[in-house]
Amino acid sequence: MRDRPPAFVFALLVAATLSAAKCSNDIQPAYDHPVPAAGWSWRLIANGLTKPRSITFDSAGALLVLDEGAGINRLVLQDDGGTCLRVKEKTVVVADTALGHGLALADDGTLYASTDNDVWSWAYNSGAGTVDTSSKRTVVTNMTNSGHTSRTLMLSRASPGWLVVSRGSEGNDDPLAQVEASGHSQIRAFDVGEARDTPYNFPSDGRQLGWGLRNSVGIAEHPVTGGVWSVENSVDNLQRAGIDIHVDNPGEELNYHGSIANIEGGNYGYPVCYALWSTDAPFPSLGDLTTGSQFAPDRRGNQTSSNDTTCNSEYKAPELTFQAHTAPLDIEFDKNGSNAFVSFHGSWNRPEKVGYSVNVIAWDPVSGRPRAARDSKDAAVPVLSNKDLTKCPRGCFRPVGLAWGSQERLFVASDTTGEIYVLANDGGKDSGGALLMPSMTVLAAALVLGLVL
Repeated sequence: MRDRPPAFVFALLVAATLSAAKCSNDIQPAYDHPVPAAGWSWRLIANGLTKPRSITFDSAGALLVLDEGAGINRLVLQDDGGTCLRVKEKTVVVADTALGHGLALADDGTLYASTDNDVWSWAYNSGAGTVDTSSKRTVVTNMTNSGHTSRTLMLSRASPGWLVVSRGSEGNDDPLAQVEASGHSQIRAFDVGEARDTPYNFPSDGRQLGWGLRNSVGIAEHPVTGGVWSVENSVDNLQRAGIDIHVDNPGEELNYHGSIANIEGGNYGYPVCYALWSTDAPFPSLGDLTTGSQFAPDRRGNQTSSNDTTCNSEYKAPELTFQAHTAPLDIEFDKNGSNAFVSFHGSWNRPEKVGYSVNVIAWDPVSGRPRAARDSKDAAVPVLSNKDLTKCPRGCFRPVGLAWGSQERLFVASDTTGEIYVLANDGGKDSGGALLMPSMTVLAAALVLGLVL
């Protein structure tokens, strides 16, 4: 190649560098690209799903997706490093329109998924990516109610063999949630390692981690302490002293439940008491309440009467409170428990939309608690968000399920758009399917070679 001019060689080297940097996956969102935080990059790796909710990885590295109203899909990924992944193969593991949200996979290969009434299990083969249909059984039952029908599932690592199940309320305001025996608005844990001939009955069996929890869709276990945490979706319409306060109150909640081996439990307030987010007008009779304090709204229907004093003395307050209507739907800790990631699904009942983002909360891995004070309003920091929320919910990224994959990458399901994203904290070098520009070192080397040749 010595007869080639230096400029020609230089162009070849730069072209080769750019070609090598180009990802084989060039899927792009059909809407404005999400915006990553500094140091973070993202890529859309799958689309065309029905309504992806919970996600998890099997032992072969394939991504299992609970696709609401369709079943469970298995995505075999081609991994070219960074955020450069693409779906190499997609298969249906379970086809069942009754499956709605919850998904969990045990180390022994037992696959769990939920309908609005039941938790089912199958024997799953990660190598083949199939379930033994004859192994299907009902593990937990009797959870039917209208309104909130997501039944989140979480398998404990600290207490192997225990399955945590969350059940929400019947509608916005559910008087039955005041009746502990109803099973409404509760989180319970069940010993699925125990041999049983009959399913567990949700309202009466297992261990209760908490009640008075309107709709705790996201549940996670701290990897160091084994503490169980949930994120709560609070009510959509509320009045206090006859004044509509629903725009910024009550706040969404982050709640602590102890561990399965040492449950704190208790009543978290719903539907009698709620967490304060905004202390600004039009919130009446503020007194000495601050963000995170419990307060009593106007009594509705046959609710038990309460006041601010009893709300703060007789019910468990949240560890952190989030902006009303952001709708947190999942929480996942990183490997060493230094951060918790929360998906905020986004508002539907607020004039100015909020949420529609994946956020991170700094955590103390030793104490197993958030670093921010209880009255903090900025503990959750956006990692991936939408630039223009006026286009939401149909024309934007709308996160639900979170799952950690290899190389400390965070995978995110976007249900409204039928998509799966991957996030990486890599300095933002590879984002949105764009080409990577060659580094200055590579360019300099190419220039030197071109001059020499």
